[in-house]
Amino acid sequence: MRNMKKCCILLSSLLWLCMALWLTGCGSMEKKDEKKSIRIGVSLYRGDDTFINNIRGELEKCAKEYEQENGVKVNMDIQDAKGSQNTQNKQVERFLSLGCDVLCINPVDRTAASVMINKAMAAQIPVVFFNRQPVEEDMDRWDQLYYVEAEAKESAVLQGSIVVERYRENPGSLDLNGDGVVSYVLLEGESSHQDALIRTEWSVQTLRDGGVPIEKITGGIANWERSQASALMEQWLEKYPGQIELVLCNNDDMALGAIDAMDRTGISGICTVGIDGTTPGIEAVENGKLVGTVSCDKKKYAGAIFGIAASRATGQEIPPEIELEEGKYYRCPQQIVTKNQK
Repeated sequence: MRNMKKCCILLSSLLWLCMALWLTGCGSMEKKDEKKSIRIGVSLYRGDDTFINNIRGELEKCAKEYEQENGVKVNMDIQDAKGSQNTQNKQVERFLSLGCDVLCINPVDRTAASVMINKAMAAQIPVVFFNRQPVEEDMDRWDQLYYVEAEAKESAVLQGSIVVERYRENPGSLDLNGDGVVSYVLLEGESSHQDALIRTEWSVQTLRDGGVPIEKITGGIANWERSQASALMEQWLEKYPGQIELVLCNNDDMALGAIDAMDRTGISGICTVGIDGTTPGIEAVENGKLVGTVSCDKKKYAGAIFGIAASRATGQEIPPEIELEEGKYYRCPQQIVTKNQK
Protein backbone atom coordinates (compact mmCIF):
# COMPACT_ATOMS: atom_id res chain seq x y z
CA MET A 1 0.00 0.00 0.00
CA ARG A 2 2.87 2.35 0.89
CA ASN A 3 4.60 1.50 -2.42
CA MET A 4 1.35 2.25 -4.25
CA LYS A 5 1.21 5.74 -2.69
CA LYS A 6 4.84 6.36 -3.65
CA CYS A 7 4.06 5.35 -7.24
CA CYS A 8 1.05 7.69 -7.35
CA ILE A 9 3.13 10.58 -6.02
CA LEU A 10 5.88 9.82 -8.55
CA LEU A 11 3.41 9.62 -11.43
CA SER A 12 1.78 12.87 -10.32
CA SER A 13 5.17 14.62 -10.23
CA LEU A 14 6.04 13.31 -13.68
CA LEU A 15 2.72 14.56 -15.05
CA TRP A 16 3.31 18.02 -13.60
CA LEU A 17 6.84 18.03 -15.03
CA CYS A 18 5.58 17.05 -18.48
CA MET A 19 2.91 19.73 -18.30
CA ALA A 20 5.48 22.35 -17.36
CA LEU A 21 7.78 21.27 -20.17
CA TRP A 22 4.87 21.34 -22.63
CA LEU A 23 3.86 24.85 -21.56
CA THR A 24 7.46 26.02 -21.80
CA GLY A 25 7.67 24.55 -25.27
CA CYS A 26 4.50 26.36 -26.30
CA GLY A 27 5.96 29.62 -25.07
CA SER A 28 9.08 28.99 -27.12
CA MET A 29 6.99 28.21 -30.16
CA GLU A 30 5.03 31.43 -29.73
CA LYS A 31 8.27 33.38 -29.60
CA LYS A 32 9.48 31.61 -32.71
CA ASP A 33 6.19 32.51 -34.45
CA GLU A 34 6.64 36.23 -33.72
CA LYS A 35 7.59 38.05 -36.90
CA LYS A 36 11.23 39.02 -37.12
CA SER A 37 10.70 40.76 -40.43
CA ILE A 38 7.88 42.22 -42.49
CA ARG A 39 7.63 42.90 -46.20
CA ILE A 40 5.75 45.96 -47.47
CA GLY A 41 5.12 46.68 -51.14
CA VAL A 42 4.71 50.38 -52.01
CA SER A 43 3.56 51.58 -55.44
CA LEU A 44 3.62 55.31 -56.26
CA TYR A 45 1.58 56.78 -59.10
CA ARG A 46 4.58 58.90 -60.06
CA GLY A 47 7.85 59.12 -58.19
CA ASP A 48 8.71 62.58 -59.54
CA ASP A 49 5.66 64.21 -57.93
CA THR A 50 7.13 66.51 -55.27
CA PHE A 51 4.49 65.84 -52.61
CA ILE A 52 4.60 62.08 -53.15
CA ASN A 53 8.39 62.17 -53.03
CA ASN A 54 8.19 63.98 -49.66
CA ILE A 55 5.89 61.23 -48.36
CA ARG A 56 8.23 58.55 -49.68
CA GLY A 57 11.11 60.04 -47.70
CA GLU A 58 9.01 60.08 -44.53
CA LEU A 59 7.94 56.46 -45.09
CA GLU A 60 11.57 55.39 -45.28
CA LYS A 61 12.25 57.22 -41.99
CA CYS A 62 9.26 55.46 -40.39
CA ALA A 63 10.64 52.07 -41.45
CA LYS A 64 14.04 52.78 -39.89
CA GLU A 65 12.49 54.01 -36.63
CA TYR A 66 10.24 50.95 -36.47
CA GLU A 67 13.21 48.62 -36.92
CA GLN A 68 15.14 50.33 -34.12
CA GLU A 69 12.20 50.42 -31.71
CA ASN A 70 10.80 46.93 -32.34
CA GLY A 71 13.74 44.86 -33.55
CA VAL A 72 11.73 43.84 -36.61
CA LYS A 73 13.38 44.05 -40.03
CA VAL A 74 11.33 46.05 -42.52
CA ASN A 75 11.74 45.10 -46.18
CA MET A 76 10.10 47.97 -48.01
CA ASP A 77 9.95 47.65 -51.79
CA ILE A 78 9.06 51.04 -53.33
CA GLN A 79 8.15 51.13 -57.02
CA ASP A 80 7.27 53.97 -59.39
CA ALA A 81 4.30 53.28 -61.72
CA LYS A 82 5.25 56.35 -63.81
CA GLY A 83 1.63 57.25 -64.47
CA SER A 84 0.68 53.86 -65.92
CA GLN A 85 -2.16 51.89 -64.32
CA ASN A 86 -1.11 48.78 -66.25
CA THR A 87 2.40 49.08 -64.78
CA GLN A 88 0.95 49.49 -61.30
CA ASN A 89 -1.23 46.39 -61.71
CA LYS A 90 1.88 44.39 -62.60
CA GLN A 91 3.72 45.83 -59.59
CA VAL A 92 0.91 44.60 -57.34
CA GLU A 93 1.16 41.12 -58.89
CA ARG A 94 4.90 41.13 -58.24
CA PHE A 95 4.47 42.25 -54.62
CA LEU A 96 2.03 39.42 -53.98
CA SER A 97 4.30 36.85 -55.66
CA LEU A 98 7.16 38.00 -53.39
CA GLY A 99 5.03 37.35 -50.31
CA CYS A 100 4.42 40.93 -49.17
CA ASP A 101 2.50 41.11 -45.90
CA VAL A 102 0.73 44.35 -46.85
CA LEU A 103 0.51 46.76 -49.78
CA CYS A 104 0.62 50.59 -49.73
CA ILE A 105 -0.75 52.01 -52.98
CA ASN A 106 -0.95 55.54 -54.36
CA PRO A 107 -3.27 54.71 -57.29
CA VAL A 108 -2.62 55.96 -60.79
CA ASP A 109 -6.34 55.85 -61.59
CA ARG A 110 -8.65 55.96 -58.57
CA THR A 111 -11.52 54.56 -60.67
CA ALA A 112 -9.50 51.49 -61.68
CA ALA A 113 -8.51 50.22 -58.23
CA SER A 114 -10.82 47.19 -58.40
CA VAL A 115 -8.24 45.09 -60.30
CA MET A 116 -5.65 45.61 -57.56
CA ILE A 117 -8.24 45.05 -54.83
CA ASN A 118 -9.32 41.77 -56.44
CA LYS A 119 -5.75 40.48 -56.41
CA ALA A 120 -5.14 41.57 -52.82
CA MET A 121 -8.41 40.07 -51.59
CA ALA A 122 -7.66 36.76 -53.30
CA ALA A 123 -4.28 36.67 -51.52
CA GLN A 124 -5.79 37.99 -48.26
CA ILE A 125 -3.24 40.84 -48.18
CA PRO A 126 -4.41 44.17 -46.67
CA VAL A 127 -4.05 47.38 -48.68
CA VAL A 128 -3.42 50.94 -47.49
CA PHE A 129 -4.34 53.40 -50.25
CA PHE A 130 -3.16 56.99 -50.01
CA ASN A 131 -3.43 60.38 -51.76
CA ARG A 132 -5.92 59.10 -54.38
CA GLN A 133 -9.07 57.57 -52.95
CA PRO A 134 -10.63 54.60 -54.74
CA VAL A 135 -14.35 54.98 -55.39
CA GLU A 136 -16.58 54.29 -52.40
CA GLU A 137 -17.96 51.05 -53.85
CA ASP A 138 -14.43 49.63 -53.99
CA MET A 139 -13.52 50.82 -50.49
CA ASP A 140 -16.62 49.11 -49.10
CA ARG A 141 -15.78 45.72 -50.57
CA TRP A 142 -13.45 44.53 -47.80
CA ASP A 143 -12.63 45.43 -44.21
CA GLN A 144 -8.88 45.25 -44.92
CA LEU A 145 -8.83 48.32 -47.18
CA TYR A 146 -7.66 51.65 -45.73
CA TYR A 147 -7.19 55.18 -47.01
CA VAL A 148 -4.91 58.00 -45.82
CA GLU A 149 -5.31 61.57 -47.06
CA ALA A 150 -5.11 65.28 -46.41
CA GLU A 151 -8.77 66.20 -46.91
CA ALA A 152 -9.19 68.19 -50.14
CA LYS A 153 -12.01 70.44 -48.93
CA GLU A 154 -10.02 71.49 -45.86
CA SER A 155 -6.98 72.20 -48.06
CA ALA A 156 -9.04 74.42 -50.34
CA VAL A 157 -10.81 76.31 -47.55
CA LEU A 158 -7.45 77.03 -45.88
CA GLN A 159 -5.99 78.16 -49.21
CA GLY A 160 -8.93 80.49 -49.78
CA SER A 161 -8.52 81.79 -46.24
CA ILE A 162 -4.98 82.95 -47.05
CA VAL A 163 -6.33 85.17 -49.83
CA VAL A 164 -9.33 86.39 -47.80
CA GLU A 165 -7.07 87.45 -44.93
CA ARG A 166 -4.71 89.24 -47.31
CA TYR A 167 -7.60 91.11 -48.94
CA ARG A 168 -9.05 92.19 -45.60
CA GLU A 169 -5.68 93.51 -44.44
CA ASN A 170 -4.89 95.32 -47.69
CA PRO A 171 -7.31 95.17 -50.65
CA GLY A 172 -4.77 96.91 -52.84
CA SER A 173 -2.34 94.00 -52.49
CA LEU A 174 -4.79 91.96 -54.60
CA ASP A 175 -6.75 94.53 -56.58
CA LEU A 176 -3.66 95.79 -58.33
CA ASN A 177 -5.43 98.02 -60.88
CA GLY A 178 -7.90 99.41 -58.35
CA ASP A 179 -11.04 98.56 -60.33
CA GLY A 180 -12.75 96.95 -57.33
CA VAL A 181 -12.45 93.42 -58.69
CA VAL A 182 -9.75 90.75 -58.15
CA SER A 183 -9.19 89.05 -61.50
CA TYR A 184 -7.80 85.52 -61.19
CA VAL A 185 -6.56 82.53 -63.15
CA LEU A 186 -6.77 78.94 -62.00
CA LEU A 187 -4.23 76.13 -62.44
CA GLU A 188 -5.84 72.73 -61.88
CA GLY A 189 -4.59 69.18 -61.35
CA GLU A 190 -5.77 66.17 -63.31
CA SER A 191 -9.38 66.36 -64.48
CA SER A 192 -10.09 62.87 -63.08
CA HIS A 193 -8.53 63.47 -59.66
CA GLN A 194 -11.11 64.07 -56.92
CA ASP A 195 -8.77 66.42 -55.03
CA ALA A 196 -8.38 68.72 -58.04
CA LEU A 197 -12.14 69.06 -58.45
CA ILE A 198 -12.74 69.68 -54.75
CA ARG A 199 -9.81 72.07 -54.31
CA THR A 200 -10.97 74.12 -57.28
CA GLU A 201 -14.56 74.37 -56.06
CA TRP A 202 -13.86 75.21 -52.44
CA SER A 203 -10.97 77.61 -52.86
CA VAL A 204 -13.16 79.81 -55.09
CA GLN A 205 -16.19 79.38 -52.82
CA THR A 206 -14.14 80.44 -49.79
CA LEU A 207 -13.13 83.65 -51.56
CA ARG A 208 -16.77 84.43 -52.32
CA ASP A 209 -17.86 83.59 -48.78
CA GLY A 210 -15.06 85.81 -47.44
CA GLY A 211 -16.27 88.82 -49.42
CA VAL A 212 -13.45 88.99 -51.97
CA PRO A 213 -14.85 90.45 -55.23
CA ILE A 214 -13.44 87.98 -57.74
CA GLU A 215 -13.70 87.50 -61.47
CA LYS A 216 -12.23 84.56 -63.37
CA ILE A 217 -10.13 85.36 -66.42
CA THR A 218 -9.25 81.81 -67.44
CA GLY A 219 -8.05 78.46 -66.16
CA GLY A 220 -6.37 75.31 -67.34
CA ILE A 221 -5.35 71.79 -66.41
CA ALA A 222 -1.61 71.44 -65.73
CA ASN A 223 -1.79 67.91 -64.24
CA TRP A 224 0.00 68.92 -61.02
CA GLU A 225 3.18 69.60 -63.06
CA ARG A 226 5.45 72.62 -62.74
CA SER A 227 6.49 72.71 -66.41
CA GLN A 228 2.92 72.50 -67.73
CA ALA A 229 1.78 75.24 -65.34
CA SER A 230 4.70 77.43 -66.39
CA ALA A 231 3.81 77.07 -70.06
CA LEU A 232 0.15 77.92 -69.44
CA MET A 233 0.98 80.91 -67.24
CA GLU A 234 3.37 82.32 -69.84
CA GLN A 235 0.60 82.15 -72.45
CA TRP A 236 -1.87 83.89 -70.12
CA LEU A 237 0.55 86.66 -69.21
CA GLU A 238 0.98 87.39 -72.90
CA LYS A 239 -2.73 87.11 -73.71
CA TYR A 240 -4.01 89.09 -70.71
CA PRO A 241 -1.32 91.72 -70.06
CA GLY A 242 -1.77 93.61 -66.81
CA GLN A 243 -5.05 91.83 -66.00
CA ILE A 244 -4.01 88.88 -63.81
CA GLU A 245 -4.01 89.76 -60.10
CA LEU A 246 -4.34 86.35 -58.43
CA VAL A 247 -3.19 82.82 -59.30
CA LEU A 248 -5.00 79.97 -57.53
CA CYS A 249 -3.16 76.67 -57.85
CA ASN A 250 -4.28 73.17 -56.85
CA ASN A 251 -0.75 72.36 -55.66
CA ASP A 252 2.66 73.89 -54.97
CA ASP A 253 4.38 72.56 -58.09
CA MET A 254 1.92 74.39 -60.35
CA ALA A 255 2.25 77.52 -58.22
CA LEU A 256 6.01 77.37 -58.65
CA GLY A 257 5.52 76.89 -62.40
CA ALA A 258 3.44 80.06 -62.50
CA ILE A 259 6.18 81.90 -60.61
CA ASP A 260 8.78 80.58 -63.08
CA ALA A 261 6.77 82.13 -65.93
CA MET A 262 6.52 85.45 -64.09
CA ASP A 263 10.25 85.44 -63.45
CA ARG A 264 10.97 84.82 -67.14
CA THR A 265 8.72 87.68 -68.21
CA GLY A 266 9.92 90.05 -65.51
CA ILE A 267 6.48 90.36 -63.89
CA SER A 268 6.06 90.52 -60.11
CA GLY A 269 3.45 91.39 -57.50
CA ILE A 270 0.79 88.86 -58.56
CA CYS A 271 -0.55 86.99 -55.52
CA THR A 272 0.07 83.25 -56.00
CA VAL A 273 -1.05 80.51 -53.60
CA GLY A 274 -0.52 76.75 -53.56
CA ILE A 275 -1.40 73.63 -51.60
CA ASP A 276 0.72 70.73 -50.20
CA GLY A 277 3.44 72.49 -48.25
CA THR A 278 6.20 70.78 -50.21
CA THR A 279 9.80 71.59 -49.35
CA PRO A 280 10.26 73.84 -52.45
CA GLY A 281 6.85 75.42 -51.80
CA ILE A 282 7.73 76.40 -48.24
CA GLU A 283 11.08 77.75 -49.43
CA ALA A 284 9.19 79.93 -51.93
CA VAL A 285 6.99 81.24 -49.10
CA GLU A 286 10.08 82.07 -47.05
CA ASN A 287 11.71 84.01 -49.90
CA GLY A 288 8.50 85.88 -50.70
CA LYS A 289 7.80 84.35 -54.12
CA LEU A 290 4.74 82.40 -52.94
CA VAL A 291 2.19 84.20 -50.75
CA GLY A 292 1.14 81.00 -49.01
CA THR A 293 0.49 77.28 -49.10
CA VAL A 294 -1.36 74.67 -47.06
CA SER A 295 0.69 71.97 -45.41
CA CYS A 296 -0.33 68.64 -43.96
CA ASP A 297 1.90 67.12 -41.30
CA LYS A 298 3.87 64.81 -43.58
CA LYS A 299 5.39 62.92 -40.67
CA LYS A 300 1.89 62.11 -39.38
CA TYR A 301 0.69 61.37 -42.91
CA ALA A 302 3.46 58.86 -43.59
CA GLY A 303 3.26 57.64 -39.99
CA ALA A 304 -0.39 56.73 -40.50
CA ILE A 305 0.35 54.85 -43.72
CA PHE A 306 3.22 52.95 -42.14
CA GLY A 307 1.49 52.45 -38.78
CA ILE A 308 -1.55 50.83 -40.39
CA ALA A 309 0.66 48.74 -42.69
CA ALA A 310 2.96 47.48 -39.91
CA SER A 311 0.00 46.64 -37.68
CA ARG A 312 -1.69 44.64 -40.43
CA ALA A 313 1.58 42.91 -41.32
CA THR A 314 2.17 41.77 -37.73
CA GLY A 315 -1.45 41.05 -36.85
CA GLN A 316 -1.52 43.70 -34.12
CA GLU A 317 -4.09 46.36 -33.35
CA ILE A 318 -3.74 49.67 -35.19
CA PRO A 319 -2.22 52.22 -32.75
CA PRO A 320 -4.91 54.34 -31.04
CA GLU A 321 -3.21 57.59 -32.09
CA ILE A 322 -4.11 56.70 -35.69
CA GLU A 323 -7.76 57.67 -35.44
CA LEU A 324 -9.72 56.03 -38.22
CA GLU A 325 -13.12 57.20 -39.41
CA GLU A 326 -15.47 54.30 -40.18
CA GLY A 327 -12.58 52.01 -39.29
CA LYS A 328 -10.70 52.75 -42.53
CA TYR A 329 -10.16 56.48 -43.23
CA TYR A 330 -7.38 58.64 -41.75
CA ARG A 331 -7.51 62.42 -42.33
CA CYS A 332 -4.17 64.11 -41.74
CA PRO A 333 -4.28 67.53 -39.99
CA GLN A 334 -3.34 70.59 -42.08
CA GLN A 335 -2.26 74.17 -41.48
CA ILE A 336 -1.70 77.44 -43.32
CA VAL A 337 1.89 78.38 -44.16
CA THR A 338 2.65 82.05 -44.82
CA LYS A 339 5.53 84.26 -43.71
CA ASN A 340 3.47 85.16 -40.66
CA GLN A 341 2.12 81.65 -39.99
CA LYS A 342 4.65 78.81 -40.04
